[in-house]
Amino acid sequence: MSTTLDAMLAKTPGVCGGRVRLEGTRITVHRIATLYKQGQNAEEIAQTYPHLSLGQIYTALAYYHANRQEIDGELSVADAEYDRLRREHLGPESRS
Repeated sequence: MSTTLDAMLAKTPGVCGGRVRLEGTRITVHRIATLYKQGQNAEEIAQTYPHLSLGQIYTALAYYHANRQEIDGELSVADAEYDRLRREHLGPESRS
């Protein structure tokens, strides 16, 4: 019996910020994409999350590549917000 890729993904309002995640987990496509962009391959990501199968990781990567512009944009917004909050929390001395 084969599994469709859509069956391996879920998007639920109020869970993981409503982001697409691997079904039955709280691991988002954004998280997998971030690790991938940091240079990790699927096998290395599987070592980080041993409860995930390679099939799940490749599904997340396929979704990322099919929606790369949108996800990269969302990740950029999140990074900018992190930087803003960090500067705000640390004060003026962190701006140099």
